[in-house]
Amino acid sequence: MSSQLISSSPTITEIPTPKLHSRSHTLSQRTQIPLHVYKHPAAILLELSTSIKEVYQILPHIIKSNLYTEHLFQTKLLSLFCNHGCIAEAARVFEPIQDKPEVLYYTLLKGYAKYSSLHEALLFFVRMKVDNVKPVVYNFTYLLKVCGDKGELRRGKEIHGQLIKNGFSSNVFAMTGVVNMYAKCRQIEEAYKMFDRMPERDLVSWNTIISGFAQNGLAKLALGLVVKMQEKGQRPDSVTLVSILPSVADMGLVKMGRSIHGYVLRADFEGLVNVNTALVDMYSKCRYIGIGRLIFDGMKRRTMVSWNSMIDGYVRSGYAEEAMAIFEKMLDEGVEPTDVTIMGAVRACADLGDLDRGLFVHKLSDKLKLGTNVSVMNSLISMYSKCKRVDLAVDIFKKLRGKTLVSWNAMILGLAQNGRVNDALNYFYEMHSRNMRPDTFTMVSVIPALAELSVTRQAKWIHGFCIRSCLDDDIFVMTALVDMYAKCGAIHTARKLFDRMNERHVTTWNAMIDGYGTHGLGKVALELFNEMQKGVMKPNDVTFLSVLSACSHAGMVEEGLSYFTSMKRDYGIEPGMDHYGAMVDLLGRAGRLNEAWNFIRKMPIEPGINVYGAMLGACKIHKNVELGEKAANKLFALNPDEGGYHVLLANIYATASMWGEVAKVRTTMKKKGLQKTPGCSVVELRNEVHSFYSGTTNHPQSKKIYAFLEELGNKIKAAGYAPDTSSIHDVEDDVKEQLNSTHSERLAIAFGLLNTSQGTPIHIRKNLRVCGDCHTATKYISLVTGREIIVRDMQRFHHFKNGTCSCGDYW
Repeated sequence: MSSQLISSSPTITEIPTPKLHSRSHTLSQRTQIPLHVYKHPAAILLELSTSIKEVYQILPHIIKSNLYTEHLFQTKLLSLFCNHGCIAEAARVFEPIQDKPEVLYYTLLKGYAKYSSLHEALLFFVRMKVDNVKPVVYNFTYLLKVCGDKGELRRGKEIHGQLIKNGFSSNVFAMTGVVNMYAKCRQIEEAYKMFDRMPERDLVSWNTIISGFAQNGLAKLALGLVVKMQEKGQRPDSVTLVSILPSVADMGLVKMGRSIHGYVLRADFEGLVNVNTALVDMYSKCRYIGIGRLIFDGMKRRTMVSWNSMIDGYVRSGYAEEAMAIFEKMLDEGVEPTDVTIMGAVRACADLGDLDRGLFVHKLSDKLKLGTNVSVMNSLISMYSKCKRVDLAVDIFKKLRGKTLVSWNAMILGLAQNGRVNDALNYFYEMHSRNMRPDTFTMVSVIPALAELSVTRQAKWIHGFCIRSCLDDDIFVMTALVDMYAKCGAIHTARKLFDRMNERHVTTWNAMIDGYGTHGLGKVALELFNEMQKGVMKPNDVTFLSVLSACSHAGMVEEGLSYFTSMKRDYGIEPGMDHYGAMVDLLGRAGRLNEAWNFIRKMPIEPGINVYGAMLGACKIHKNVELGEKAANKLFALNPDEGGYHVLLANIYATASMWGEVAKVRTTMKKKGLQKTPGCSVVELRNEVHSFYSGTTNHPQSKKIYAFLEELGNKIKAAGYAPDTSSIHDVEDDVKEQLNSTHSERLAIAFGLLNTSQGTPIHIRKNLRVCGDCHTATKYISLVTGREIIVRDMQRFHHFKNGTCSCGDYW
């Protein structure tokens, strides 16, 4: 650019504005542009301009030389401003022009359609009619494209009508635009009707309708159209393939995908980056990630979409580490990531639970100025929640402007998954108060949170909310409700909902079977499993885990052994660590400790914490010191910072009166700074949750509760209760008894009895396993008070009534 033309850049408003003229003059009246104007340096530079900055640098010279009245400069300026989205400036150039040629109207209309609002574009289209400018076919296609992109169906229909009125109803180019508009406005039937009426169709027409079907989720019909177009003599091109491959991926038709891949090779399309990218995406979504990677590695040129497809493919296939490797390779090659890339990397970090790399990606997103991108922030909220840093997720959520339903869902789910159930519910209530309508995902995040609280009143409220929100027919919401009622102790209500469902997912069956198991109804659980086997729904690994747990809680050892064998033999399901843990628990509870230990020794995989934990718990129940020591030593090696296992071993020693060993365990705990998880029981009363810890006196009704417990203790002793203090030593017998009588569940039961009317069941939730003495005492309490007491501990439900427990003293 000549240095003499580089000066301060004026705005378009600095161009002198002559008197406005309408289009009343004919083109024959236009003055011929002198030859010297074409050869003027400004004209040459304007012709060579590629950026709006260069245009502004030339403007001062055009104004100074009085060239702005020449048609050459007016036309070129108008075109450049339109091409760069400067529509206001283009309009200021357009208006003063005398004898406006029709091509300027068309150029400005295109600019309005591409860079301004649909309203402005339509106003200018009306202006054209007023100025007697006859529209051409591509005027309509510009407007139809805007209508389709913005989903403006009503306006699109009006333009369609004008197109017919102007005699373009048989024009292939125009009608292809109509088909595209209807397809993008989700009117695919109307789109196909227009396509079917076309007297002739070219390749673009076929590609448009195929893409329309694919984008509207009608993958099978889209594939059928590809076959039909070939029958009509049209050969698919690269655009056809790129349109149809996502449909192939959505349907998981990898065999067809391979056929298309073969066609790509035969048609010599393998060098096209968009085709290769579509193939990478197709193979990745069809779980053939290895083939996708081979194609990716063989690409001589890659677009940002290519990188994103590979990263997303690895994440979808469960290879988060490989996804991060591709992401890091992309950065090493100097490729700047987009918001889609960042979201893929964040999801990979979430799946890995890799906080450090997650923080790095977050900083990178800030560097790319994506802090206001709601989708990116939503993915970060989910990532931090999965990395156990829900505090960071909350910080992002609070600062986020323009929160969407996805934002609220991510936050509620993150809090629920991190044990902050009350916070999750508070966010749900706040979301509801802001008139944000929940969807299925919201409810399947909130309902499990309520299930963890095990509060029946709130369970009924959320069920009613689902009905009022018309979500009670959704299979996933209903499954969550079945699970919630089962975990709230209302197993019969859960079964009523289960029986009413017209459609059931495998997770629905799993929830119901597991519910029966945790309530000690093993026989009913197995009957339901047998019913499932007779139907079309196939059990999965979770189903068998629920079945094995049900057998364990009910003492159905032989049945459990049979199902464990069946899962691999009949269904090809390889047992996981949880299945092995359930089998050890099954054998151990039944007192078959040597068999359980031999089972552990023969495991094809290295036993985990849950396996040895089940063994240690069984040794505590059956007072086996030798095997208890072996299991405990394994646990100390696997998880040395968990104090609960030391306490269990100490209790085993105490039961065997091995007080010296008890002292050693306690000394070890003291040196390592280990503590037992304090027992906590909660009870809900009039929408308020009351928490109790063993031996504490901080509740407002503590004096009343302890006085009532003393009175209750005398009554149950008179009925035959004898305290079991075998695991307590170094204190007097009366102190031992007092320590047992102030366990958290007894405090919660006393509070419930004092504050509810006769006939009302008491619902208690405890974070640890109910001890043997409290279990016995609660049976007697239910007898002397005539009240039903339902206790949910960390393993199962206990329904106490008339002096008995639903577990049959087998837990």
